[in-house]
Amino acid sequence: MITNTRRPKFLNLFKIHLPVTGVTSFAHRVSGALLFVSLPFWVYLFSLSLHNEASFKLALGYLTSPWTRLVLLILLWSILHHLFAGIRFLLLDIHLGHSLKSARRSAWLVNFTGAILFVVLALWWLL
Repeated sequence: MITNTRRPKFLNLFKIHLPVTGVTSFAHRVSGALLFVSLPFWVYLFSLSLHNEASFKLALGYLTSPWTRLVLLILLWSILHHLFAGIRFLLLDIHLGHSLKSARRSAWLVNFTGAILFVVLALWWLL
C-alpha cells in the first residue's frame, strides 16, 4: 500500500525544540529514573555501614571518592528537580496553574529554583 503522507523519514532529536513545560516534564522523568536506579547503591551502602566499624569506614571511603561525589552531585540535582517538579505536577492535578501563562511560569520557576538551589548546595558541600 502506497501512501502520500508527508511524514519525516528520520527523527533528529537535536532539531526538536520543546517548550519549557516539555523540558520540565522530561527532566522530571529523567530525575525520577536516576533516583530509582540509585536505590540499590543506597541500600548497599546502608547495609555496609551497619555491619561493623570497619565496614562503616569502607562505606565512608566510598562516599568520599571523587567519582562517587560526582554521582552524588547528579543525584542532588535529581532530588531537587524531582521534588519541585512533583509539587508542580500535584498542583496541576488539582487544577491550579492550568492556563498556558501560569504553566510556563511555574515550569520556569521549577527549573530556575532547582538550578539555583543545586548550585548553592553543591558549593556549600564542595567548599
